[in-house]
Amino acid sequence: MAQHLDLEEQEQLAELKHFWNTYGNLITWAVIVVFGSIAAWNGWQYWQRTQAAQAAVMYDEVERAAQAGDTERVERAFSDMKDKFGRTSYAQQAGMLAAKVLVEKGKPDAAKAALVWVADKSSDEAYQAVAHLRLAAIFVEAKSYDEALKQVSGDFPTAFQPLAADRRGDIYLAQGKKSEAKAEYSKAYKGLDERAEYRRLIEVKLTALGVDAQQLATPAAGAGASAGAASGAPKP
Repeated sequence: MAQHLDLEEQEQLAELKHFWNTYGNLITWAVIVVFGSIAAWNGWQYWQRTQAAQAAVMYDEVERAAQAGDTERVERAFSDMKDKFGRTSYAQQAGMLAAKVLVEKGKPDAAKAALVWVADKSSDEAYQAVAHLRLAAIFVEAKSYDEALKQVSGDFPTAFQPLAADRRGDIYLAQGKKSEAKAEYSKAYKGLDERAEYRRLIEVKLTALGVDAQQLATPAAGAGASAGAASGAPKP
């Protein structure tokens, strides 16, 4: 009996050796790939956390400079953020903040550059939309109406479409095109939920143009969700 077991064990050992000789390298590389992928993923996660933490610190610098009204510091800190942490949401927030301060301090060209960067580089369509809306406002101030219209004539996320229509209304009104302005304000009014605060401002604009906003069609059923997102988004 013992001899029988020894022979069986030898056969199993021979089969195992054959299997390992045939598939051993493949198994080894598979294990290396699996554990290498895990290590790479953990490394990527750590890098992401590190980048976010460092970007947050630099954003604080932009914020402090903005509060102090120091445009040179704002521009310098934002430039550093673009170079080092351009892919983070903090950099896009910094671009918005920098543009706001630069406009207030009478540096529209620098503000436009910051907003153009956000519009072009952001992976978040909400940031892109707000950047275009604010760019349009700057161009209106400069009476560059064609450039302003370009900023709000492209595709916008559903939640921002009423805001884009409102901005187009502002542009047409500034050009003296009252009929076009009424049409765009009407789109904006109908696209916003009746509970949205911003809708009241559009109603004032329509009233000034002789339009009774209450007579406009009730917003579509799906508009409420869109308006909710728009009212919660950064102000254009």
